[in-house]
Amino acid sequence: MSLLVRALSATAICVALTVGASAEDIQERTIRWGHLNNTDHPVSAGVQKFAEILLAKSGGKMKVREFAASQLGNELQQQSALRGGTQEMLSASTTSLATVVPEFGLIDFPFIVKTIEQADALGTGKFGTSMLDTLPPKGLIGLGYWGLGFRNVTNSTRPITKVEDFNGLKLRVIPNPVYLETFGSFKANPVPMAFGELYSALETRTVDGEENPFTVILSNKFYEVQKYVSATNHTFTLNIILVSKAFWDKLSPTEQRLMREAYEESRGYQKEQTRLQTEKALSELQAKGMQYNTVAPEELDRMRKTAQPVVDKIAASLKPDAVKLFNDELDRIRKDVK
Repeated sequence: MSLLVRALSATAICVALTVGASAEDIQERTIRWGHLNNTDHPVSAGVQKFAEILLAKSGGKMKVREFAASQLGNELQQQSALRGGTQEMLSASTTSLATVVPEFGLIDFPFIVKTIEQADALGTGKFGTSMLDTLPPKGLIGLGYWGLGFRNVTNSTRPITKVEDFNGLKLRVIPNPVYLETFGSFKANPVPMAFGELYSALETRTVDGEENPFTVILSNKFYEVQKYVSATNHTFTLNIILVSKAFWDKLSPTEQRLMREAYEESRGYQKEQTRLQTEKALSELQAKGMQYNTVAPEELDRMRKTAQPVVDKIAASLKPDAVKLFNDELDRIRKDVK
């Protein structure tokens, strides 16, 4: 046998052994992934893309089963299930993570970014990655962030064109100090309420309005019980892609690598779906009869200044090094990212 043939044969054997070892490192698994959104939402599109990529990379062995629309409970219940090892994955708001690591609440501060690109840069930059590093001791692994879009106010009483228009409105908000105190500073009457109770509360006028991305407003048919939608763009909602650490620790290094690759390769698709579906959702909300208005930049700046004491108060209660990194990152992003 010639040296060339021997060399080629040896290379083939090494490749075969490597492939064989990798195949043995991948087990048959069904991964339950829960989230709050309906299956027509950009989060669901991201889950499906992740599942498709992971299935292909694992040779059909690692399957994702999606549980949309709060089938596995609210975010805190699902978060607890991940920490206890009875659920494998969850795409959760940074708001719910603030109950575990309070510094995640910084991402919910109002008017910190103006574009999707700036929000994306916050998640992928030093601050976002440092926050993911806080999760393993809490029983969670964070693969990264997905964007859901800017949150905007709807209500059944009047359009919001200036901060004074919030006066007296009963608005459902996420049960979180940032949201409660921000809308309190606008002299609204913020009402903390679970998302699953919201449609009924709007229908019965228990609350006058709420705030969510356009895609959530459309997907949950809030246009049936709300008249006005105002582009306040007060917060950009980021979801964290979470994996149960108890489950993660059972995975082989190969399986962990495939999970991370599936996240990275699905991230751009999910971001594009958020952009496309946000534009489509706004058009459909108007077509279904909602009255839409923008808010003048100077009025948005007044809202930001009104909420600033809330930001300062809550920031003072958090770890100073995390707050400094957050503010440094915002300064960089506002300068470098449009």
